[in-house]
Amino acid sequence: MKTSIPFNKPFLTGNELDYIRQAVESGKISGNGAFTQKCQRLLEERYGFRKVLLTTSCTDALEMAAMLAGIGPGDEVIVPSFTFVSTALAFVRQGAKIVFADSRADHPNLDLDRLEARITPRTKMLVVVHYAGVACDMDRAMALAEKHGLLVAEDAAQAIDATYRGRPLGGIGHFGCFSFHETKNIITGEGGALIVNDDRFLRRAEILWEKGTNRAEFFRGEVNKYGWVDVGSSFLPSEIIAAFLFAQLEHLEAIQARRKALWNAYAERLGDLARQGRFQLHDLPAYASNNAHMFYLVCASLEERSALIAHLKKHGILAVFHYLSLHKSPYYAPLYDGPELPNADRFADGLLRLPMYYDLEIAQIDEICGRIREFYS
Repeated sequence: MKTSIPFNKPFLTGNELDYIRQAVESGKISGNGAFTQKCQRLLEERYGFRKVLLTTSCTDALEMAAMLAGIGPGDEVIVPSFTFVSTALAFVRQGAKIVFADSRADHPNLDLDRLEARITPRTKMLVVVHYAGVACDMDRAMALAEKHGLLVAEDAAQAIDATYRGRPLGGIGHFGCFSFHETKNIITGEGGALIVNDDRFLRRAEILWEKGTNRAEFFRGEVNKYGWVDVGSSFLPSEIIAAFLFAQLEHLEAIQARRKALWNAYAERLGDLARQGRFQLHDLPAYASNNAHMFYLVCASLEERSALIAHLKKHGILAVFHYLSLHKSPYYAPLYDGPELPNADRFADGLLRLPMYYDLEIAQIDEICGRIREFYS
């Protein structure tokens, strides 16, 4: 059957093409122009971030964090196993050994109760992932990092506009990394941002961002010439991408309000089935806000999830599963020498994401939830 309710549908605010036209007509469409600076300033002012640098992806932001942290061969980096490959890949590229950690039993986020046992004298960095935009316990994470002399990177790919005890995610660790992929709340198709929260890394972050040159300082008039001063890469997005992003950021409040209304509609219609034990729903700790990035349920088994996906697809509804445990991936499994990670595996086998996008209608949510009820009847 042809899909009538897709998993995702990119939302346009209406200003994207106008701003792209403005960028093109300005004669400056390479990186770090007017729209790049507008986006960075908006994010810094709205959330109080120390420094924002737009990137072409969250993967790029993570790679910059790895470079800034000085990660290299022999270093260990703790990463949750239940996450997208980029969370680990950025540090693998620097030669690090990835130490995979398990999820909590009640949420895909890191199980901080067991994390300290994974720290060794070679551990240099902890990467926390705020899955579904729900905060990890950042007080505990930062306390562990301080105790063991670690740097912390927040993989906040899904966490725009989410908070931990009122503090914006991405602004608590030494680094924060955001995604503006087309499946996120705020989109550019592909895109991201690095948040630098520690003054020690500010100048070098800009140099890495500008291909290892001090070009940004030159254009601000701080030096009389610029040249190659460090390693780096081409992490800047074009002004066309930044123009698109600015149109999205201007409408952030309206986008968030709509997504939260949709999320609540799902919760109201499926809560009783979760209470009956048919499946597990999204858990929200008291310290975390809900940015309505996704709505998911956790089935009892891989077989049950596969059957539910097939049932929904039969009725034109596209629901998708998510990550596979990275410690069992074809690439890393031969290298993995750690313990079993049962919670990560359970979410890998059971977690199912339901359609979530701005233009989703309440009537469509009624249809989706009705089909889920039909399946569990």
